[in-house]
Amino acid sequence: MKWDGINQDEKPLDNLVEGYSNTSLFRTVAFIGDSLSSGEFETVDRDGNKGYHDLYEYSWGQYIARKNGFKAYNFSRGGMTAKWYLESFADENGFWDKEKATQAYVIALGVNDLYNQNMEIGNISDVDKANCENNHDTFLGYYGKIVSRYKEISPDAKFFFVSFPKEPDERKQKIAKEMLEKLYALANVFENSYVINLYEYSPVHDEQFKKQFYLHSHMNPQGYIFMAKLIDSYIDYIIRHNSEDFKNVGFIGTNIVYK
Repeated sequence: MKWDGINQDEKPLDNLVEGYSNTSLFRTVAFIGDSLSSGEFETVDRDGNKGYHDLYEYSWGQYIARKNGFKAYNFSRGGMTAKWYLESFADENGFWDKEKATQAYVIALGVNDLYNQNMEIGNISDVDKANCENNHDTFLGYYGKIVSRYKEISPDAKFFFVSFPKEPDERKQKIAKEMLEKLYALANVFENSYVINLYEYSPVHDEQFKKQFYLHSHMNPQGYIFMAKLIDSYIDYIIRHNSEDFKNVGFIGTNIVYK
């Protein structure tokens, strides 16, 4: 077999990975997010009342984990915000516990903060890498503090920041574009951090997309499987194009001294 190295012209989602991907380098991964990270299904009863149900086994994180054979933690819940996560949710569920430290963290927050609650997105100056207690009370400030807290318990872990996909709604698209820029800025502040850019590279969540992959305003089972393929393939792409960064993944979380 001839191996010709990395195709530098390859885009992140040009090739959806089948079978084991390079995401399987990790043995433990935490997925931090809201309903879209929780396999949430939406119901409507006969009177038009809506119900929301987090079925974690249907989350895209668990689909990726089952395919690649690693342990996945759903550090997520429907309606989650970065502020709520920091102020109570993570503490109440022991998500800062050293025993739950993982080799990688995939963070997919922001829908409720920015789309639903109109929180100020903030700037990179809101993040104090040296002391996260100084972070400002903006989305970026809270997000940066989450990263800092997990770096305390798993210093060499890899972080993947998930952007919003495009939607036809002009307001959402403007927010999504600004968020993407801020996530890249955050990845430049924190080492071992990468952006999963769904805004540029994943399909637009338009009417036709939602007809196939959505159940009311949340995804259906097929939608979560599709998202698993996208996220898994994107992480695989990042690893293949930054292989030097990932050669020591096996030592993360061990007491083995390496360089």
